[in-house]
Amino acid sequence: MKINHLLEKIYNFPRVLRVLSLIFIDILIIYFSVLLTFNFDLDKSILIKWIFFSISIFSTLTNFLSGFYLNITRFIGSSTYYKFAKINFIVIFLIYFFGEFLNFKLPSIFYFLKLYIISTSLIFFIRIFIRDLVLKYSKNKLLNSSIGIYGAGAAGSQLLASLKLSGELNIIAFFDDNPKLWGTKINDVKIYPPSQIYKFKDNLKQILLAIPSIKISRKRKIIKMLQNLELPILDMPSIDEITKGETKIDALRPIPIEELLGREVIEAQTDLMNLAIKNKIILITGAGGSIGSELCRQVIQHMPKKIIILDISEENLYKINEQLLDLNLDKISIVSILGSSSNFKLVSKTIKDNNIDIIFHAAAYKHVPIVELNPIEGIKNNIFSTVAVCEASVSNNIEKLILISTDKSVRPTNIMGASKRVAELVVQAYAEKESSKLNKNSAYKETLFSMVRFGNVLGSSGSVVLKFKEQIKSGGPITLTDSNIIRYFMTIKEAAQLVIQSSVLSEGGDIFLLDMGEPVKIFDLAKQMINLSGLSIKNKNNINGDIEIISTGLRPGEKLYEELLIDAEAEKTDHPLIFRAKENFIKMDEIIPKLKFLKKNIDERNKDQTLKILNELVKEWENQNKIN
Repeated sequence: MKINHLLEKIYNFPRVLRVLSLIFIDILIIYFSVLLTFNFDLDKSILIKWIFFSISIFSTLTNFLSGFYLNITRFIGSSTYYKFAKINFIVIFLIYFFGEFLNFKLPSIFYFLKLYIISTSLIFFIRIFIRDLVLKYSKNKLLNSSIGIYGAGAAGSQLLASLKLSGELNIIAFFDDNPKLWGTKINDVKIYPPSQIYKFKDNLKQILLAIPSIKISRKRKIIKMLQNLELPILDMPSIDEITKGETKIDALRPIPIEELLGREVIEAQTDLMNLAIKNKIILITGAGGSIGSELCRQVIQHMPKKIIILDISEENLYKINEQLLDLNLDKISIVSILGSSSNFKLVSKTIKDNNIDIIFHAAAYKHVPIVELNPIEGIKNNIFSTVAVCEASVSNNIEKLILISTDKSVRPTNIMGASKRVAELVVQAYAEKESSKLNKNSAYKETLFSMVRFGNVLGSSGSVVLKFKEQIKSGGPITLTDSNIIRYFMTIKEAAQLVIQSSVLSEGGDIFLLDMGEPVKIFDLAKQMINLSGLSIKNKNNINGDIEIISTGLRPGEKLYEELLIDAEAEKTDHPLIFRAKENFIKMDEIIPKLKFLKKNIDERNKDQTLKILNELVKEWENQNKIN
């Protein structure tokens, strides 16, 4: 402890004093080296003094000018030592040749070679000793921050070396799948099989992943195993990022939750993407939203003839327009339209002026709590924007319209889900009417209507993942409504690609369902995100943890789990992740009068009557806002 205290005092010295101390140590080493070279022969004291003073002056001056004393001792690497060895060699032998030139009575060059080896070795040794002493002191300060590294390959070895130099973490063990490595050591840190990691649980404060080249499926299994320890996990950058110079090997970071949810990434089928988009004029409503904007980014990459983006939010429209301009390498025409999709005249004129082929209708209010508090505006936007877009599509004989729907429309328990179910019924009614026209007249140019249902999208506006990230960032707690809630997740990119590909499979009136992968328990998701952020869970078993998880109770209209089907069976399509269903619907002549009555009550701001009509249209939805 006294040594640690002394080291701490020295470490807090001004920089100038620390440099002078090192110079003084080096001078002592040179003096001792000269004495040792001449076997402490005091008869040669004049020669010893001349050599000592000459080397001390020239070596110190040269090393100072070369920046040797500017190096931080604990970070000194081999390149610095090589540089010093070269300078020391030049100084000693220049003094030898200078003495020869002045006809001094010098011993043979062997003594100077011996002096070079002794002085260089001693300075190296003392520097390494000081470095290790400092690192040991740092290590003692970090005994409560013991770390394990998973992966004892080249990346793990480099990570260890980098972290040891920084002195910021105390690495106590390696874990690796390779049995050939078990029991061996890297830089004095032993390698253990993963099965023994549980023995270290009480000593470890964090796990670092050093497996940058591993397949995502294997990485998921490893992380799942590590998460059972409820220890914070950090990841190192990918090899690609390191080799490109984008980051350093020790730039540890949280593991993106997107890497662990759902399934392995399945690349979009290029032929379907091109069939859907190439040389087509595409309109995307709600283009500034999370799904709409990703649809825009995907569409522009597959050579449309023109892309028209429509959004009611000026800010969102501006942002997606700027993004598309950056992506627009092929100089595709981009038209930005500011306005509401509920405005039939605006939508119809936009379609007519731009000769639209395909519409992706993504405009909707989708935040359950907000729509629950503002039912009239939510119903008006979600239903009547769909009516306006469908009517404008038929009036202008467009090729296809695809409605972006949600799993919350299936047996809805909230107003948002019920309003989206009515939007689906509208699309189904228009599809049936178009089919009837085609049956009566084979020359009729039919507009194909379809809709796509899927669940939660990672990173979308209002996503629970984004909410949890913000709560973790602010220090917690994480709030979830019920510990038993289950949800399906998909990346925005994959969802948008599957929506586009489904348009090619449309036969009219289709309900397309996307394979959402495995269900995820939201409570487990919260625990994962805390651990993957390099933090620990605070609970009764770990009162000193970082982030607490609190259940607040189900919100009005919230379900424990979501569904994708109402009363139909899903059928396979030509795409392995897209399924088709045909469900019961309300015919056009029956739904139109109810929609007109609904619109009248919305315009009159009659909330009770509006919700009553919504209940009549979606009988499985129970109005939780009704007044008793």
